[in-house]
Amino acid sequence: MAFNPLEERGIALEDQFRSWNELNTEPYDKYGAEPYTRTRVILMNGVEVESIIFSHQFARHTDNPEIKQHLALSRRVEQQQQKAVNNLNPGNQTPLETTIGYEQVAVDLTAWLARHEPDPMLKQALDFALLEDFDHLYRYANLYDLIDGEEASDLTGRLTEITPGRPTILEHRHPYDDVRGHYSTHTVDPLSRLHVMTIVAGEQQTMNFYMNHGTDWIEPIARGLYGEIAMIEEQHVTHYESLLDPLDSWLKQLVFHEYNEVYLYWSMMQQETDQRIKALWELHCNMEIGQLGAACELLLKYEGVDPAEILPPALPDIPVTFEPNKQYVREILASQYELRTDGPAYVPVDALPRDHRYFRHQEIVNAGGAPSEMVIDEARAEKGRDYRDETEGPHPIDALRPLAEVK
Repeated sequence: MAFNPLEERGIALEDQFRSWNELNTEPYDKYGAEPYTRTRVILMNGVEVESIIFSHQFARHTDNPEIKQHLALSRRVEQQQQKAVNNLNPGNQTPLETTIGYEQVAVDLTAWLARHEPDPMLKQALDFALLEDFDHLYRYANLYDLIDGEEASDLTGRLTEITPGRPTILEHRHPYDDVRGHYSTHTVDPLSRLHVMTIVAGEQQTMNFYMNHGTDWIEPIARGLYGEIAMIEEQHVTHYESLLDPLDSWLKQLVFHEYNEVYLYWSMMQQETDQRIKALWELHCNMEIGQLGAACELLLKYEGVDPAEILPPALPDIPVTFEPNKQYVREILASQYELRTDGPAYVPVDALPRDHRYFRHQEIVNAGGAPSEMVIDEARAEKGRDYRDETEGPHPIDALRPLAEVK
């Protein structure tokens, strides 16, 4: 049945504040929770953080007192929602274990969005970065094996393969080559807009997490790996945010943010297996419907735009879903492993001239080696092999198979 948030009452914005006890939610069981419960928590925390950052930026770009007051009110509620979601993470889950969850989010969210993306330009952007996040999971899994002696597959539930993607050392590009062309706000498929906003929020959260947690370790190799991959996440945020049409007004962007949050909480409700957490997704969905309604009123009052003119008549039929994407990732890896970027274009690495800025940037940042390669070298030296969880057969790229197989 079609679900139109504009026709729902939700919870009035002024009635959405909760007590500290309500925000101090009981964490899920690190050992017993479904892996995709962890990824849903990570994604929705990132979506709330994005809404808060956007609201602060909006407030700094308007001198309208009523709009500032609305933003302060809705942002305070969003902060409460973020606390309730983030507190679901258990205290005995280490930053490195959370990191592996972040990369599982990146792989399976990006793959799912790409599989359902109707715009070929946007699908290509998703596929390209997918192979890089896939490789990050492999690097962090090896770090986890080295430092903690634990297997990352116990965290991923073997739902996501762990094996090399486009090697991180090859992902470092000149900043010019991370800027893409954007969709047109007047013609974009509503689903595409939601996809881009979702991936921007997810990648931004990952970037921020790595920026702030890289110093949690004594081991230089861990600090180095976090620093290197944090820089790739900076590239990914640049890559994805450039897909957004900058012509949308601040109020329209606010409405789109609230609409996307309704869609995502509604999506999480459809698949959550933990009934207690599912109830939180449902509560937040109803809260977001109230926030959406309040934002729509401002858009109509100050820009004379009927929200029904810019929003679809109902949420997409298919909820954003966390599920295995193993074969899809392998297909993209086999067909796009050699792709690089040249401005907004995607080209095979062999098509780049030898004096291209990509190669010069590679020489600068990888001088002396890259931590992402060092962690694999150390794993092989200490364990006699690198850590992998290849459930679907040999690696599709011969050069990325284990050394014994390559030989």
